[in-house]
Amino acid sequence: MPKIAIVTVSDRASAGVYEDLSGPAVFDWLKTAVEPPYEVVRRLIPDGEEMVSSTLAGLCDDEQCDLVLVAGGTGPDLRDQTPEGVARIAEKYLPGFGEAMRRANLAEVPTAILSRQEAVTRGKSLIITLPGKPAAIATSLNAIFAAVPYCLDLIGAARLSTDPLVAPSFRPKPH
Repeated sequence: MPKIAIVTVSDRASAGVYEDLSGPAVFDWLKTAVEPPYEVVRRLIPDGEEMVSSTLAGLCDDEQCDLVLVAGGTGPDLRDQTPEGVARIAEKYLPGFGEAMRRANLAEVPTAILSRQEAVTRGKSLIITLPGKPAAIATSLNAIFAAVPYCLDLIGAARLSTDPLVAPSFRPKPH
């Protein structure tokens, strides 16, 4: 059964200053797009390179998550260090994911070019960083998710199936 981690990176939400809206937005999107069964693991952590890298390494290495979706910490603010934390543990970079997410969000808001979304692999885990704004999360996932199940196949992760009416996935036909 696929194991999906949802990580929200936010100083204020992790301190209880305000409610985490990003993690629930990712979870709600998954409920409509991904076919069960799958297991979800959730984390709410403060910003910071070390916190991000140690959390993600644990989810990939110790908890064996197949897909790790990280919301927040991808902007240019001084505390936004999600990409730096990801860089510490990444094995392979998949730049097309970030390009597609920024392009999709740019159609909705001109500040999308400030976001530093990306995707990387670590072992048999695919890590995708998303913006923290709930509307941008859905836009981002809609833009890239067709490629996610096949990417998971290629890295040896658990097989993930999607609802073809919500998030059709693409897998090449065998020769």
